[in-house]
Amino acid sequence: MGAAGSSEPEQGALAPLKGPGTNFLPDASRARNWKSFLSTVGGALLGLEKALVAQNHLKQEQVVVMEKMPQLMEKEVMEWPPLPQFISLFLPEFPVQPLVGQRQLKILGFVAKGSFGTVLKVLDCRQEKVFAVKVVPKVEVLRRDSLKQCKEEVSIQKQVRHPFVHCLGDSWQGQHHLFIMCTYCSTGDLYTLWKSVGRFAEAVIRLFATELVLVLGYLHNLGIVHRDVKMENILLDERGHLKLTDFGLSRHLPWGKRAYTICGTLQYMAPEVLSGGPYAHSADWWSMGVLLFALANGKFPVAPEKDHVTMLESVKRCSYSIPFTLSLGLRLLLSELLCQDPLRRLRYPHHFRGHLFFRGMTFDAEMLQKQPVDFVLGLRRAKETTLDSAVFSDFDCDLISPLSHPWPS
Repeated sequence: MGAAGSSEPEQGALAPLKGPGTNFLPDASRARNWKSFLSTVGGALLGLEKALVAQNHLKQEQVVVMEKMPQLMEKEVMEWPPLPQFISLFLPEFPVQPLVGQRQLKILGFVAKGSFGTVLKVLDCRQEKVFAVKVVPKVEVLRRDSLKQCKEEVSIQKQVRHPFVHCLGDSWQGQHHLFIMCTYCSTGDLYTLWKSVGRFAEAVIRLFATELVLVLGYLHNLGIVHRDVKMENILLDERGHLKLTDFGLSRHLPWGKRAYTICGTLQYMAPEVLSGGPYAHSADWWSMGVLLFALANGKFPVAPEKDHVTMLESVKRCSYSIPFTLSLGLRLLLSELLCQDPLRRLRYPHHFRGHLFFRGMTFDAEMLQKQPVDFVLGLRRAKETTLDSAVFSDFDCDLISPLSHPWPS
């Protein structure tokens, strides 16, 4: 509205009433009457709006959530009890958990607890087969602002199929958690094996290095960088061969593109990653060099630091002195992987095939798998930690516990 006393009404304002019996008022009086009228109407509307909001507040929240969901899943989502919006997060990449009759999973044990999720050992009653299920709280997905990365993880695991990759079995979502199911590796992980043995024989290192070259070369050819290659993320199957797992930090990175996110495990991170980029697929080869160094020497080349800045300083100061007790081929391989210049680092599969350390090795995955790794199978299998229900104070009732008491909901 224009100011009181204005001779021209503002565009969009109500025109003065005219017609039989209408008393024409002076401009100032007319403006005051209109102002009083609109003020009365506005107050009534405001009171009505407040009443409606107070009455339908929950319903409006549900509408906001539903607008972001595919119509295809509307029925299933609406059957969920009303929850705060940050908990009832819906990810189209994760189907809603089917009815209990369609999937019966019993929790058998606790495998590992990571910074982002928990891994459980479960039994699929219909298939009579054991699986590993990664349980990720939706609250953590939002708190860490990792929604995009969570989608990327599932997208990558659906894409990759390789003998030395821990492939995705299934994925779904409950009200509070996301679930990613994979095959279960009963022999444990490489880190547990390394901690019990210390130094590995070069013949075993050569085999593990060959399998890592094959799987990393496969991923890089697909334009995928893993970004968290470490012993804890390498499982051992029933024949003792490697299975690269945990694609939680992986991303699609086409050749020629660069990444800048500082992520991974400090002791395994390449200097270009610690400095905030730019970096590319060659960062995975540095991580492999750190891993092989630890397997061969029983310790890491650089001690862990409290943050990436301090870690970068330690990496730059380190001379990576490689013991002469190792063979010439292995010393050469480690020096070429732990090269601080990523452009000079050993990073192409054909370079490994002709390398001195791999002389006499086949790079055929099927042939490698035919022979069991006696060194691994001869050792005692890693013990599983007893399941502690207190860890899951707000656990979805999507899995059936074999214990006498039910899981808390």
